[in-house]
Order: sequence, then structure tokens, then C-alpha cells
Amino acid sequence: MTEQKRLNKYISETGFCSRREADDLIASGRVKVNGILPEMGTKVSDADTIIIDNKPLKAKPKSVFIAYNKPVGVTCTTERKIKSNIVSAINYPERIFPIGRLDRPSEGLIFLTNQGDMVNKILRAGNNHEKEYEVVVDKPIDERFVKRMSSGIPILGTVTKPCKVRKTGSKSFTIVLTQGLNRQIRRMCEYLGFEVTNLKRVRIMNIDLTGLNSGQWRHLSDREMKAINQATESSSKTQEASAGAGAAKPAEKPKKVRDTADKTKQPPRSHKDKNKVRDDNQRDSSKRTGRGQASDKPFKQNGRKPSAKPSTKPAKRVKGTLSLNKGNSAK
Repeated sequence: MTEQKRLNKYISETGFCSRREADDLIASGRVKVNGILPEMGTKVSDADTIIIDNKPLKAKPKSVFIAYNKPVGVTCTTERKIKSNIVSAINYPERIFPIGRLDRPSEGLIFLTNQGDMVNKILRAGNNHEKEYEVVVDKPIDERFVKRMSSGIPILGTVTKPCKVRKTGSKSFTIVLTQGLNRQIRRMCEYLGFEVTNLKRVRIMNIDLTGLNSGQWRHLSDREMKAINQATESSSKTQEASAGAGAAKPAEKPKKVRDTADKTKQPPRSHKDKNKVRDDNQRDSSKRTGRGQASDKPFKQNGRKPSAKPSTKPAKRVKGTLSLNKGNSAK
């Protein structure tokens, strides 16, 4: 019986487009399976006839597996709008994508393929496929550093899996990982107070950089592919591989110490009580500032008596000048 796959995955594996783009094509009604508009999640096989925009979908291309010695400055993305993207750097005639990633400041071995199933089989930490790196840091390391790196470091809310670390120089070491957390080696070193100045991946599983200069790539041989297929034959392509035994343990959170002192619970105050408290506060404030009081005594400001109220009587002219009634002050 022919293996069935989800339609979006089947389309992407032919190199026509990505899975996300395939979802858009299906949702917009541009895809037909055996003459019928399919639903999202429909499963198909090689026995089905798939039409996109009234044109038959080409057959699945031959498997491509490439080893590339990525230079510093190349970005592990398929986004063409990013000028330094790895696809443009290799310029392969068919659609391929990287398996995993190397940070832009890092260099070394990375795989590219058109086989989506192989990605998770190689990358899942629970599948225990080794990746070896050569690392240089900014200051001398000692055996304590090696021991702590190899036993596990708390980063990104988890503790890294135990790994192989070997000192190769005063500031350099090799490390073999079976997991690939975001910027894992750099974060591990930062946790111990070191900064990575050079990071190079030299091996993935049974493939190393032999014969590959920086910026060069090659197809894997049939012998190499046979070894990879055998190594990944029992590997899981699901998240379960990383959730099994040997997966990184979540970092323990510090326990909160409860205050044992007795705290008297105050009963909730009613709306009237809140208004009463607010009025009391306003009266206390008025007493401190002298404002807002109802008093018969004139309010003194800066020790001076306030001016008398203006008279309502009409002004009298005295000797050719206009003067206010007695008791008024000129303004």
C-alpha cells in the first residue's frame, strides 16, 4: 500500500512550495485532488492525481542531501529577502532547506536537503545524533570549566544534557552535543562567565568537513547516505523523541518561603465606610493647610491681613481726580 501523507506536506516535498504556502493554496481553492476540492488535512499518496491552478503537480524529485561548510556571515534561512540567506549562498537549482541552523557568527558543517522527514530525525535530542564543535573563548579555561560544561548548564528554563567536553588549548575546547538549543554553546559559556570568540561545527553524525573548504558544498555519497539512513531508521520524527529518557531536565525554580507570621484579616469595608474615610482625610488635610475651613476670621496669607472688600458705592471726584470711597485701596 502506498504511504499517505498530509496534502500540504506532499506538495512541499515535490519542491513546488513550502507547507505554509501549500496551506494557502488549498484554502483558496486552487488545489484539486482527483477532481475534488480537498479539505485542510486531507491525506494523499502517489496514486492520487493532484492539480494546482489547472496544472498537474510534478512528481516528487530525486532526494537531495548536501553537506555545506558555512562561512561566518551566512544566515541559515530560506527567506530570499535576507541577502545573506544560505539558499542564495549555495545557489542550488532545486528547492532545498537547511537541517537545523548555525548562528550567523558561527561557521562549519550544516546539511541541506529536500527531504522533510530527515530534519526532525536528525535534530531531535532524544534521537542522540552527535554534533561536534570546536570552540574558542575569551579567557583561559580549567578542568572545573570542562567538568561544569560536560555535566549540564541551566539555560532557557532547562538544564542541558550531559555532553562530552575536551580541553584542546588554554582557551579552546571541543564539545559534542546531542541536542540543539538556541545558541546553546554560547549561552552555556556565558553562564560560566566566558564569551565565545570562535565557534565551528566540524562533524554531524558520520560526516565531517574533510575536503570542504569554507563556502564549499558537496552531495553526500551513497555510502554516507546509507550510514545516515541506518542511523536514523529507528529515530523518531516527533516531539516524543525529546520527551523521553535522556532529554534535558527543566531547571528547578527556587521555592518560595511562606511568611509564618499570623496576619489578621481585615473585614472588607463598605461603600459608606470608604466615603467616611475619604471625608476624614480631607478634613485632616484642611486642618494642616488651613484651607477649606469655614471661619469668621479673615484668612492670613504670609502674615498679612487680606485687603478690604471693594466698596459697592459709586466713586467720588475730589478736586478734579477720581477717587474711591474711604476704606478702598487703589489698584
